[in-house]
Amino acid sequence: MRHAHEQLRSDARRKRDQIVLAARALFVRQGIDVPMEEIARQAGVGKGTLYRRFPERDMLVSAVALDVYRQLGDMARAASQEEPDAWSALSRFLHDWAEVRFGFLHAGMCAPLPGLLQADEELRQARDTWLGMVDQMVKGAQAEGVLRTDVGTGDLALFINLLVQQRDVPDGLAGLLPQRFLALMLDGLRAHPAAPLPGSPITSAALDPAG
Repeated sequence: MRHAHEQLRSDARRKRDQIVLAARALFVRQGIDVPMEEIARQAGVGKGTLYRRFPERDMLVSAVALDVYRQLGDMARAASQEEPDAWSALSRFLHDWAEVRFGFLHAGMCAPLPGLLQADEELRQARDTWLGMVDQMVKGAQAEGVLRTDVGTGDLALFINLLVQQRDVPDGLAGLLPQRFLALMLDGLRAHPAAPLPGSPITSAALDPAG
């Protein structure tokens, strides 16, 4: 009997993961208003299964955002632990982030997310955890003298968000542009003599919708 219960829980987790993965892909490609029926079809589950787990669209948006934030946290942690210095870790993390092709999931793509972040402590903690790790990489690379001092974590996050959206990109270039533009960005982030940026560095705190 115990084995049967464990199998049911395993099947439920698998179906939930399928729904979240399908929703994430569709949100990136089509936006937050993609029909729930299309998400169910992409996930290979029935509409009833989807609505039992996520009766409201906001619940699914929150689950997708939590999945994204946790994956970003895993990537940042791996880069910090495995690279020899903060600049190498930051460069690796930004390349990994561009490669997985999801943005910051801020208001532009997911309008309900600011409210969800305020209401959901688990979601907010996951967001703050990975941003905190990126903050440490940014400050470490600046202390090393490699990263220019007039940028902040918010600058990097907003750039990646714009980079992965790729609006009006000619066919055949979508796979090349993120890494090409990121290489240009990383070169511009180095602390060699350069024209100062207008305004002040954008910090991670400035990304907080409650701020």
